[in-house]
Amino acid sequence: MMDFSSTPRRQPAESVVPMINVVFLLLIFFLMTSSLTPPEPIEVEPPVAQGDEAERRPATLYIGADGTLAFEEVRGEAALAAFVAVAGEVAQLRADGRAKASEVAAVLKQLAAAGVPRVELVAVPQ
Repeated sequence: MMDFSSTPRRQPAESVVPMINVVFLLLIFFLMTSSLTPPEPIEVEPPVAQGDEAERRPATLYIGADGTLAFEEVRGEAALAAFVAVAGEVAQLRADGRAKASEVAAVLKQLAAAGVPRVELVAVPQ
């Protein structure tokens, strides 16, 4: 006798195509509506720097929470001397928020006495 019964049918696998479509639609939506940077109020073309000045950044002196001075690999008072030796027209001072204001003021006074014309104190907006 021959068995003519039908074999059980397997359920078709769920298609991931609709989910991919939704992901791409969301991606396009967010790309079209987002703004990574605010637009500039007027169009400005900055000048192009050339030579050694193009790659130079302002020298940065660091003041730790305990008042420790650091410049590149140099620490302590030697860091201040090394910083003054390479500081150009503009220098940066990055002080820890927990550093005493009197210590920061003393360092600024020493920099002014050493002849550093302009020091920018780096701060984070609130």
